[in-house]
Amino acid sequence: MHITFNGWFWDQPYTGSGQYVRHLLTALHTLNPDLRLSLVVPDHMRTLDHLPPAVDVLPIKTRFGGHLGKVWFEQRAFPRAVARLKADIAHVPYWGPPLRVGVPLVVSVLDVIPLVVPAYRAGLTNRLYTSLVTAAARGATHILTISEASKHDIVRLIGVPPERVSVTYLAADRVFQPDDDREHDAAVRERYGLVDVDDFVLYLGSYAVHKNVRLLLAAYTYVTQSMGPDVPLVLAGHTPAEWGTPRFPDLPATIDELGLGDVVRWIGPVDEADKPALYRLASVFVFPSRYEGFGLGPLEAMACGTPVVACDVSSLPEVTGDAAFLVDPDDSKALGGAILSLLVQPEFAATMRDHGLARAREFSWRRTAEDTLDVYRRAAAAR
Repeated sequence: MHITFNGWFWDQPYTGSGQYVRHLLTALHTLNPDLRLSLVVPDHMRTLDHLPPAVDVLPIKTRFGGHLGKVWFEQRAFPRAVARLKADIAHVPYWGPPLRVGVPLVVSVLDVIPLVVPAYRAGLTNRLYTSLVTAAARGATHILTISEASKHDIVRLIGVPPERVSVTYLAADRVFQPDDDREHDAAVRERYGLVDVDDFVLYLGSYAVHKNVRLLLAAYTYVTQSMGPDVPLVLAGHTPAEWGTPRFPDLPATIDELGLGDVVRWIGPVDEADKPALYRLASVFVFPSRYEGFGLGPLEAMACGTPVVACDVSSLPEVTGDAAFLVDPDDSKALGGAILSLLVQPEFAATMRDHGLARAREFSWRRTAEDTLDVYRRAAAAR
């Protein structure tokens, strides 16, 4: 069987779509080396690291830049490449499928944030694109998603029958382990300016409005009342080009308003190779998001043996089970109390650590690949 993938996000491992396509291709190749896998990428892509062996790459010259170039690649260039490669299955591993392609089409809709969060529909371009990919998803042979919560939203909001949507859970990569590499962990602590603190609380992710980081900042005022400035809140991840937009609230201003300037530490983007160490070094990982297709961050933290606090919404209870301390997404006091309970009660933190390690082991990329391959076979048979 020959599967051709849209590789637009291959060189963006800091995005969910980029991580997904990288892990999936690697897991599929490991599961069945006889599969023929092709990756279609725009020719401006310069980085093709972590490409599994024997994956064919077809660079396509892009005629336009920016958002228009992405749409042209999705709707015209990718279908033409599928025909040129004579693929059996076309797989778009993010919510950007073509309206027409000449073979069975599998599309991964990791979440439906544009249909749930109004800020993502602001502006005519965003509304048109959302309408386009929604219509295209309805015409797909099969839709993959990454949680039952997301499947429910896809069926309800996109309007496809549930039998055409399959859940294939994600997993933490094997590099996320609780066993520390003291030399590397010490280097990571120094690299991100954390040598002067023994304990810290970590948030790692985007600062988009649905990530609900304002709730975390409000919650941290309760933490500092009890702990003082000795346990900083470390904010890690790519910061937006501009704060104070519908999609990215002005978090630096919120920090000033709450008087947290001496407690919050921005460390910026984190190299993928440094993430396991950063999770291990943290005393608590907090993930206050209101909406997630899956929530890989909490699972990665649990796999590293770090206690997790998250919100009791969307897919997060489904992913974390009883292995995370879950709170209401609007209750800053409850979130602050959850963080404090893990900081000041070592026995409770140890119990949550053990539960998290056990929960993380229930997910694997091999199982993801097996379930995905089953969908390919069904899609090919239905042609």
